[in-house]
Amino acid sequence: MTTTEEHTINITLKVWRQKGPRDKGRFETIPVQNVETHTSFLEMLDLVNEKLTHEGKEPIAFDNDCREGICGTCGCVVDGVPHGPQKAMTLCQLHMRKFSNGDVIAVEPWRARAFKVIKDLMVDRSPLDKIIQSGGYVSVNTGSPQDANAIPVPMDVAEKAMDAAACIGCGACVAACPNASAMLFVSAKVSQLALLPQGKPEAAERAISMVKAMDDLLFGNCSNHRVCEAVCPKEISIINIARLNREFIKAGFASEAV
Repeated sequence: MTTTEEHTINITLKVWRQKGPRDKGRFETIPVQNVETHTSFLEMLDLVNEKLTHEGKEPIAFDNDCREGICGTCGCVVDGVPHGPQKAMTLCQLHMRKFSNGDVIAVEPWRARAFKVIKDLMVDRSPLDKIIQSGGYVSVNTGSPQDANAIPVPMDVAEKAMDAAACIGCGACVAACPNASAMLFVSAKVSQLALLPQGKPEAAERAISMVKAMDDLLFGNCSNHRVCEAVCPKEISIINIARLNREFIKAGFASEAV
């Protein structure tokens, strides 16, 4: 018969604790006993916080929302990998069965100049929102959903646009990149519009403004390490970065012609 003990593990967390953006952070060692392997990583943190609260200690601050891998809110670096060791998965979908009894697990926030630490594992990812605000939209009247279906779009083009649109803006690509580049994120947002007819009128302006916003917000440059692609929970391809580069070059020629 299967016993409860066979489905529980004992681990040690080394969690980054930082009171605020201007405070000096440190790792805190927290032993965690009898973790059920069917729980998610965030559920494990919930249980740890419940214990810390009962002991009169400060709970660990971390971002989370839908816990279904959709919203992109959750995210921290687990053992040096954004979202943890399992490929194509957000942190909220990672389960403790991926770890072994006795593991020492290091947990820290996204590391990027553009992402300021708010507290513990929480970072300010509003720079990604500012990039979207700079050009990730269309001003044409696209009508209701059924009106969009009246515009013929080749199937392969539509699929490429949908693949790019799968980006949830979690910031894992930035955290993984040694240059803290947001190129994969920006390229996905540019691609999903550049591929469709609704996005053509502002294509040149969009490419220039979003790349400029990325640079102004202190994100680094892409140097083709491809770690962004490797850690992306939605497996966004770096082919989109090549498309962004083409869109940016075309936009430069268009602006010179004007």
